Amino acid sequence: MQASVSLRLVLILGLLSAIGPFAIDMYLPALPQIGSSLGAEVGAVQASLTAFFLSIGVGQLLYGPVSDMVGRKPPLYFGLTVFAAASVGCALAPNIETLVAFRFVQGLGAAACMAVPRAVVRDLHTGHAAARMMSLLMLVFSVSPILAPLVGSGVIAVAGWRAVFWVVAAAAVLGLIATWRGVEETRTAEARLDSSLGGALKAYLRLLRDWHYMGLVFLGGCAMAGFFVYLAGSPFVLINYYGLSSTEYSMAFALNSIAFIGASQLTGRLGQRFGLVNVVKAAASASGVTMVALLMYYVMGGEQLIVLIVLYFIASAFMGLVIPTTSVLALEEHGEIAGTASALLGTLQMLSGAAAMQIVGHFSNGKPLPMVTGMALGALVGVALTWITLGRTAGVRVAHD
Repeated sequence: MQASVSLRLVLILGLLSAIGPFAIDMYLPALPQIGSSLGAEVGAVQASLTAFFLSIGVGQLLYGPVSDMVGRKPPLYFGLTVFAAASVGCALAPNIETLVAFRFVQGLGAAACMAVPRAVVRDLHTGHAAARMMSLLMLVFSVSPILAPLVGSGVIAVAGWRAVFWVVAAAAVLGLIATWRGVEETRTAEARLDSSLGGALKAYLRLLRDWHYMGLVFLGGCAMAGFFVYLAGSPFVLINYYGLSSTEYSMAFALNSIAFIGASQLTGRLGQRFGLVNVVKAAASASGVTMVALLMYYVMGGEQLIVLIVLYFIASAFMGLVIPTTSVLALEEHGEIAGTASALLGTLQMLSGAAAMQIVGHFSNGKPLPMVTGMALGALVGVALTWITLGRTAGVRVAHD
């Protein structure tokens, strides 16, 4: 009975965590169409992505401490409601400026669904048990980038890009129902007594001074940054430059998600055998080597799409080991402020991704090289952070059950 309840909770938390990414991945195939429809240039259309990432990042700074103070469920109710209302605004947007504004508000709502589920996992488990639950959550979460572009391309073909936002609004309503029916409060009343706004500010200062925590956060952030650069650039590179259809693009995008999902399911097993720290070291280093190989291919004049797809498939698999594992390690020693620690983690990682996306966007010309360069630089910075943060650690700070 307990196992079935736990599985149901993981499923719901994974689906909640996927609502924000779903709102990204589902409309990726429509980015060129949105530009044509609203008379906007590539940079302006990409700004709708940047606005979403900025707000979903900053919003987590609020939801984390609030969830420590009032419990995990009320922030979820509020965030999902805001997300649904903003999605309707996006669907009705008459111009690119309005779309960007509503995307910002939409991200503020989605922030609750990013910060709170990680805190729930930390409320219930630590160590390898947390890694296993986090990997299962990532399994459900990662269904989004597989299905969302395919669903999005189908919706776009039938009803146009605006219908995408009606669909994600409906998903938020379903998320509200699932939270109400299937999520128990994991932040006890006793634990909330020690939580306050002043305490949250002190907790943020404490976390910002914890070099180990910050190193792990930005290590995962580098992996996320490379992925965000790919998110922003791949529709224009794969559809406009390489000539893929929206459906073909969605299938190519899904391959990376399959690699991420498959690898993430090994984190618990590999962590038990080799230690979570060693898993991060090996995976981050391998991802860096793979991305450098891809960059060298394009620098030397390579043009084959299959090389981009295959090498990024491999890099995505290694990221599937890095991202959930670094999250577990970062939160391991901060259980009493799990919501706040989860929020800061999510904020810094999202802002890292948004910054990388914006910087690379200034150099984007619709060709693969600027995008690949940004992805490779993110991976290399991640390798450097890995060895600075964990280089002398061989399991000493590995999470325990």
